[in-house]
Amino acid sequence: MNGSRISRRGLLKGSAGAALLAGGARPAYAAFDATSADNTDVLVLLYLRGAMDGLALLAPISGADRTAYELARPELALPLNGTDSAVPLPGTAFGMHQRAGLLRDLYLSNHLAIVHAAGLMGATPTRSHFDAQLTMELGTPGQQSIGSGWLTRHLESATNLPATIPIPAACASASAPASLLASTQAASMPSGSEFRLNGWHWSWDDADPNVPTMTPAATRLKNLWSHGDALDGHGQRASDALAIIRPMDFGAYAPANGAVYPNSGFGAQLRMIAQLIKNEAVGLRIATLDLGGWDTHESEGTPGASWNYFGNKVEELAQGLNAFYTDLAGAGGANYISRVNLVAISEFGRRLKENQSGGTDHGHGNLMLALGGAVNGGTLYGTFPGLAQEQLFEYEDLAITTDYRRVLSEALIRRMGNPNLGAIFPGYAGYSPMGIFQGTDLTPIYQAPQNAVFGDGFE
Repeated sequence: MNGSRISRRGLLKGSAGAALLAGGARPAYAAFDATSADNTDVLVLLYLRGAMDGLALLAPISGADRTAYELARPELALPLNGTDSAVPLPGTAFGMHQRAGLLRDLYLSNHLAIVHAAGLMGATPTRSHFDAQLTMELGTPGQQSIGSGWLTRHLESATNLPATIPIPAACASASAPASLLASTQAASMPSGSEFRLNGWHWSWDDADPNVPTMTPAATRLKNLWSHGDALDGHGQRASDALAIIRPMDFGAYAPANGAVYPNSGFGAQLRMIAQLIKNEAVGLRIATLDLGGWDTHESEGTPGASWNYFGNKVEELAQGLNAFYTDLAGAGGANYISRVNLVAISEFGRRLKENQSGGTDHGHGNLMLALGGAVNGGTLYGTFPGLAQEQLFEYEDLAITTDYRRVLSEALIRRMGNPNLGAIFPGYAGYSPMGIFQGTDLTPIYQAPQNAVFGDGFE
C-alpha cells in the first residue's frame, strides 16, 4: 500500500490471507494517511430487502392524498379510527403503522428521521429486486460494471482514519453485500462465534486435545506470519482480528439499559453489532446487516386482522431499532450512540394500488430511515410528491424526489468526515445537505481519483 491507494499487487496478496477465515470472513485491516484527526463514528447500513411498502409504514391521514390512498387501497389502507388506526406524527399529515409504536417513540424523542419519496435517481427505472439492489449498493445508477461497492470506495478514500484498524467493516451475514464488493477490509460473520479459523479442527486458543504439548493455533498462526514481508502483514492483521474477536463471549452479552432485542436473526445481528461497537479494540467504522421478507405481493396483511404479516415485520423492525438505540445509549457516561449513525434503505417502494391477492406489487419511490445520537430526528425530510394520478410515477407509483445518494452523502460528509463523493458515487453531483445529520459541512470533491486498484498497471 502507498497512502490510501491499494495496488493490484497488494490486492492480490491480500486475497491470499483471506483463506484463513471461514464464513466469508477476510483479513480486516485499513491503512490510510491520517491527514486529520481520527474519525470514530460508525455507519450502519440496514438493507430492508424485498421492497418494503413505505406507504403501509407511513401513510397520509388527511387531505387529497388520503382520499387517493383510500381509493387505491380499500382493504390495505391504514385506518383512521379504532385500535389499529394509524398513529399520527405531530405537525404532519402522516401517521405510522400501529405496530411501529417503538419507531414512533424514537421519532418523537428526536432520534429517528424519516425521508419521504427517496430512491434511485439517474438510472433507467427498474422493478427488478436484483438490479435495484445491485445498483444501489454499487452506488452507480446507470451502470453495474464498476467492480466495487460504495462502502468499499468510502474506506479507500477516507483520510481521517487511524493507520491501522483491526476490523474496519463487519457484515452480519455469511458474505459481504455488494456495497462492500472488492473490499479487503470487511469481515463477514453471521454471528460472532463464526468468526474463526478455517483449517484447524481444534479451538483457536486451545491445544490439540490429542497432542496437549502442541502450541495453540493462535500462537502458531501468529508465528507463521512473522517474517516481515507484505504478505505476512496481511496474515498478521488477520491473526490480530481473530485475537480480538475470539475471546468475546457473544452468548453472554448483556444489553444496556434493559434493551430487549427481538428473538430473531435480525435481533441477533443487531446485538452482535452493538457488542462490536462497544469493544473499542475492534475499531469498527462500518457495519452492514439485512432484514428481508418485505416482498408482499400477496397476503400483506390487513390492519386489525388476526394475522398481519406486514405488521409483524414492522414490529420486528421497530423493536430491533429501539433496542439498538437503547443499548448503545449506554449508562454511566458510555454514550456510544452519539457516534453511531444507522441508515435503513430498501430497493424501491410498492405500488400505490393494492392487487387482487391482498398485496402490493413492485413500485418506485420509498422512504428511508436515519437513526442515531447525532441525527436531527422528529422530522419528515424531503418532498412528498402527492398521490393524485398525475403526480404518480408512470401514473401508478410514488415518485422519487430525493436521490438516496444525497442522504448517504450527508452521513459520509457530516458524520464520517469524507467529502470524496466523486470516488464514492461516480457521476453524482449537486449534493446539498438536508439537515438530517449533525456535523460539519465539508466541500464535496467530485473529481474521482485515478483507479486505485489498477492505476499502477498490470504486472
